[in-house]
Amino acid sequence: MSDRRERLAQARLYLVCDAREDEFLAGALRGGVDIVQLRMKHASDADVLAAAERVRRHCTEHDALFIVNDRPDLALQAGADGVHVGQDDTPVAQARALVGPERIVGLSTHSAEQVDAAGTEEVDYIGVGPVHDTPTKPGRPAVGLELVGYAAAHARMPFFAIGGIDPGNVAAVAGAGAERIVVVRALTLAADPERMARRLLAGLTAQEAPVGSA
Repeated sequence: MSDRRERLAQARLYLVCDAREDEFLAGALRGGVDIVQLRMKHASDADVLAAAERVRRHCTEHDALFIVNDRPDLALQAGADGVHVGQDDTPVAQARALVGPERIVGLSTHSAEQVDAAGTEEVDYIGVGPVHDTPTKPGRPAVGLELVGYAAAHARMPFFAIGGIDPGNVAAVAGAGAERIVVVRALTLAADPERMARRLLAGLTAQEAPVGSA
């Protein structure tokens, strides 16, 4: 198992964001974010690579993994640890061929059938969701906690629950079987991303959040 995959197995909190300021990235990573995925669907390659340079630097400083959304070619150019693709994005086999055997490939799943199918491909982890309705995935119906439980019982690789997860529902997501979560708005909209990251991790690990962290 490579160092990247060892770190993936130990990861608990995964942030997906667009280009963000240094202060936000540093705070989220100090709070315990293990993986950062840069997702800039409609940006130019130059803009993605410029943002990627800053994200990669912050991730390196905090020993976190850096993932690029959808574009295995840009993941390579950016020196990222891997790429994440959706069901309708670059096919897994093509992504794997481009990034090679050492880098990570992640895949979004939205049904039991997709969770099962991921086990037959060269995928290192899957995202399972959206657990709750979320504006970051318009038109994608929520799958609820049932699919989280299915993934906990059947997934052949690490999985991350994703979709509308926040401090108010993270304990229920963990109770359904998730050991890892992906968040977007819970951190990108937080006044204090470092504190919010700590709250999310506390809820995920069934630990009571420290007094004053609310």
